[in-house]
Amino acid sequence: MTRQAAVAGQFYPGRPGELRDMIGEMTDPSAARKEVVGVVSPHAGFIYSGPVAGAVFSRIKFTNTFIIIGPNHRGLGKPLSITTGGSWSTPLGEVPIDSGLAKGILAASEGLEEDTLAHRYEHSLEVQVPFLQYFKPDVKLVPIVLAQAAPQVYRGIGRSIADTLKSRKEAAVIVASSDMTHYEPHESAKAKDKKAIEAILSLDADELVRRIGKYDISMCGYAPVISLIAAALEMGAHKAELVKYQTSGDTSGDYSSVVGYAGIIIGR
Repeated sequence: MTRQAAVAGQFYPGRPGELRDMIGEMTDPSAARKEVVGVVSPHAGFIYSGPVAGAVFSRIKFTNTFIIIGPNHRGLGKPLSITTGGSWSTPLGEVPIDSGLAKGILAASEGLEEDTLAHRYEHSLEVQVPFLQYFKPDVKLVPIVLAQAAPQVYRGIGRSIADTLKSRKEAAVIVASSDMTHYEPHESAKAKDKKAIEAILSLDADELVRRIGKYDISMCGYAPVISLIAAALEMGAHKAELVKYQTSGDTSGDYSSVVGYAGIIIGR
């Protein structure tokens, strides 16, 4: 089954030429590329968060498969869902799911369930895919959507991803899709996001959860980031780098109510 693009023409251009041109303006082909375990990348409309996502994907060495983990914004489908077959369609073409890897992760995880409904309209995964296609047209993906659960459940999913990659001796980049603070004044959002980013850069998921609660940080993709950190630590990662941060106000000029976007790479 092919998962059709749900937000093409809304979050990003629906015409292939326009989409390629827009991504080209947001990426840097001359940037030095690093081997990474995973990245944190935002998922708003490209005009707002695209420059941050573009900066991240410009800085990494691509593998054949990307495991994209996003939050469940719509409340549809299984709470912790993975799709293990079919493909995803965008204006740039179809991307096959890496079925072997996806089935391995599903078998290794106690929390994930096979599901397509949670993915059908979820933009947090979809908006990452055109960037991957731009750099690697034959890329494969493993889509995972996470709803509300305890932090230890997210960590368990991350470890199952790492264990599967190590047992299969495969290389894949894990993408945790997340925006940061939502709809606060620019300076407030920036201050809160700095606290969350510090915890991510320390690869400290417990501290991230603590700070989200203490400072009321409305970071929608904290669950994918927890899973990413758990997987990264299991795979020997020990460093993280903030590539780019900005808010929607940097695009719109309206700093009274913004959403924050952070691009982070995690490596060994």
